Amino acid sequence: MNAYLTHILIIICIYIILAVSYNFLLGNGGMLNLAPIALFGIGAYTSAITTMQLGIPYLSALLLAGIISAIFATGLMYSTKHVKGDYLALATLGFSYVVVNILLNWTSVTRGSLGIPGIPKPSIFGITISTNIQYLIFVGVLAAITTLCIHRVSTSRFGRAVEACRDDEEGAKMMGKNTFSIQLQTNAISGFFMGIAGSAYAHYISFIDPGSFMLLELILLLTMIIVGGLASTKGSVTGVILIIVLGEALRFIDLPSSVLGPLRQIIYASILILILMNKPKGLFGRTSIQ
Repeated sequence: MNAYLTHILIIICIYIILAVSYNFLLGNGGMLNLAPIALFGIGAYTSAITTMQLGIPYLSALLLAGIISAIFATGLMYSTKHVKGDYLALATLGFSYVVVNILLNWTSVTRGSLGIPGIPKPSIFGITISTNIQYLIFVGVLAAITTLCIHRVSTSRFGRAVEACRDDEEGAKMMGKNTFSIQLQTNAISGFFMGIAGSAYAHYISFIDPGSFMLLELILLLTMIIVGGLASTKGSVTGVILIIVLGEALRFIDLPSSVLGPLRQIIYASILILILMNKPKGLFGRTSIQ
């Protein structure tokens, strides 16, 4: 049971990194970007490939995973700068499908549907993180740093400018703000930490394939954020804990796995719809989806 609880806590910490960074983009920035799982996957593959095929030390691979994901996030924002709202959602969702298809078909690098097995545990300053307890401490520190950074940024002058662009972009322009530059920076910050989450995930699970970064994961992530509350760091953390604990509680129901998997996805989607209909700001949110 201790090993099981340690595993759940590690997964919670990884999703906290992902949810907090995505909430900064979706909640604070008001950008309905549906590409976070693709950026998460880019970070995971970048870290796995650079450590295994190029022999780059883990800390460098971790930073590179964040940087590459940030580059893709800003590039996506730049290419979709003329679309807003639902059209932005469709464009970024299309990007996610493109990324998955690249991961499936660029077999010389990604091994396609076979995935990448045997991803090594992180080695930091000559110390290999070999046990789950050690990994929990490591990923817990990453989650704490991410949460603190996003909280500090969101409550800073820049964070207020991000929310001003969300609430009234034309008004922000009239006040002399370069709204496009602010949105690019918001995407870069969010994308960087999504890549960090992907790296932490890949080196913990030790195996990744394109199936790990599909639409179902996006539904789970959106449920976590919307339940906890948009534009709320505390809400992101709370939403992750609630949804993961709920999902794990279902394992103790005496049902076959062929039924339990689809049932979990139905419950997640139902919670998402109910929250959007009845409490669109979530538990601690300060805004709703635009």
